[in-house]
Amino acid sequence: MRVITQHTLGGPEVLTVVEAPEPRPLPTEVLVRVRAIGLNPLEARLRAGEFPLLGRPPFILGWDMSGVVQQAQTGRFEPGDEVFGMPLFPRVASAYAEVVSAPALHLARKPASLSHVEAAALPVVGLTAWQGLVDLGGVSEGDRVLIHGGGGGVGHVAIQIAKALGAYVIATAGGSKRTFVEGFGADEVIDYTEADFTEATRDIDLVLDTIGGDTAERSLRVLRPGGRLVTAVAEDDPELAAAYEAAGMRFSGIAVDPDPVALRGLVQLVEQGRLRVHVQETFPFERVADAHRLLDGGHLRGKIVLTV
Repeated sequence: MRVITQHTLGGPEVLTVVEAPEPRPLPTEVLVRVRAIGLNPLEARLRAGEFPLLGRPPFILGWDMSGVVQQAQTGRFEPGDEVFGMPLFPRVASAYAEVVSAPALHLARKPASLSHVEAAALPVVGLTAWQGLVDLGGVSEGDRVLIHGGGGGVGHVAIQIAKALGAYVIATAGGSKRTFVEGFGADEVIDYTEADFTEATRDIDLVLDTIGGDTAERSLRVLRPGGRLVTAVAEDDPELAAAYEAAGMRFSGIAVDPDPVALRGLVQLVEQGRLRVHVQETFPFERVADAHRLLDGGHLRGKIVLTV
């Protein structure tokens, strides 16, 4: 099989397609013939050495994947089943590959309404949004939710989940993304290039932060008493957490994990027609460096996916 590996840290050019032996599944795992691989900003940081999660290279990046079961060591799936998921995160899953061995519990059957490309784009962003809004945020009917970065991967999925929970959703986005964000159901869109969100909204029950920096810090001003910030990018900031606690607010960081209950929740929303994922662009497997160059540029609308 082919895999995408790197032997040094650096730019997209360090990613190399090579031949490797197929993995052997353990008793609780399934072997998946991969059809599509979702890319995430974290992987660009790992490739460049900005975040030492995987240690020193060589290593194979990737977690988001969708494909067809080739071999099953468990009764949960059978060969031929179409599955998707985010196996093993934050441990190495080596999903930048034509074949992946993954724990069966970390996968779900792919909804028939999703292509493999769409399914591969969903797990990381969908599980992050679900765990932030449902598990940590406890969002319920009538809550006012502010989502920073509404046009990004996590943001556009989070808007839809929050709406499905019955929340009133306000999203921040650049002006060029206004129509895009509105299309996913946001009740209000604040163009951060023209307005200060701290002056444009108030009485927020929950802020979901995908931006970090002073955006997370300033979000304190828009929360109602007892409100909560859930952040996907500043989860290890003790000073920020202390500032929220001192103000009588709640602070939570998301460390996304491959929760099978949340994954089934995403599947249910997809099957109900209440959740879709936007793929900005696809690249063939061998053009992974070009995909990472686009990833490095930021300001994406939704996700980037490799096809296999």
